[in-house]
Amino acid sequence: MGIGLGKSLEKTRVNFFGRITGLLRGARITEEMWEELESLLIQADVGVETTLELIERLRGRVARGEVSTPEGLKEALKEELLALLGEMPPSALDEPRLLTVILMVGVNGSGKTTSIAKLARYCQGRGHKVILAAADTFRAAAIDQLKIWGQRVGADVIAHQPGADPGAVVYDAIRACYARGADVLIIDTAGRLHTKYNLMQELRKIRNVAAKQVHNAPHETLLVLDATTGQNALSQAVHFKEVVDITGIVLAKLDGTAKGGAVFPIVRKLKVPIRFVGTGEKLEDWAEFDPKVFVEALLEEEHGNGSVKKP
Repeated sequence: MGIGLGKSLEKTRVNFFGRITGLLRGARITEEMWEELESLLIQADVGVETTLELIERLRGRVARGEVSTPEGLKEALKEELLALLGEMPPSALDEPRLLTVILMVGVNGSGKTTSIAKLARYCQGRGHKVILAAADTFRAAAIDQLKIWGQRVGADVIAHQPGADPGAVVYDAIRACYARGADVLIIDTAGRLHTKYNLMQELRKIRNVAAKQVHNAPHETLLVLDATTGQNALSQAVHFKEVVDITGIVLAKLDGTAKGGAVFPIVRKLKVPIRFVGTGEKLEDWAEFDPKVFVEALLEEEHGNGSVKKP
């Protein structure tokens, strides 16, 4: 049993959002409280633009008489944070089809390969047979790393030699899925964001090969972001959105060192849902992203003994 989404946020809540919860225990709403709330949200990686928008909306609710106490302000903050995250559209994995093709993109070092292994294990747990495609042919280490993870999760890895055509790898991987009865293909791709033009050409080629072989493929294009890098993750996300049509985000390393707040500006800016989060180091430390669970976990009350008061 892996670490769940709520459990993974314990350190984040204590270190960052817990200070917001503490602030909103005051007797009344003051100007100092607004200033401190703004400062704490920015420190928690919510970002300046998103923070200012939140404060403006909350001030409006107070001015209209909808909120009159710090406790009411906390509930209003939860509602506004949830509104930022929006509705969670259904996943391509929930749709019945012969073969679901998932493209994984992200810069090197973001936790992409580990996330691929965790996603493979997650899919296997739902009764799918998974094959992995090593289409990051630019780095020999990436191919070797994917092969190791494939062995750990018991998934075949289709790979060519370093420097090979990524499109050819994807073509062979799709053929292998049909031949071996696999119904999920997860494709690793190169993370060379600094050579944006080459990356765009490579990803476009991979998408075209997949689309010709499988109807409507790729069915999901998931961007893996390192949750510990905060606003830098947002910058990466914006660049990747310019290159490829992202359908969802995977937040890797959301296990205590991340401040957590970067989730909000990322979704606000990209208009793309968070699909999954990596909640620890083990293969099972992987969770579907639930906006309500996420917001409640960030702003839960702590008792003196360290236990959490459930909403």
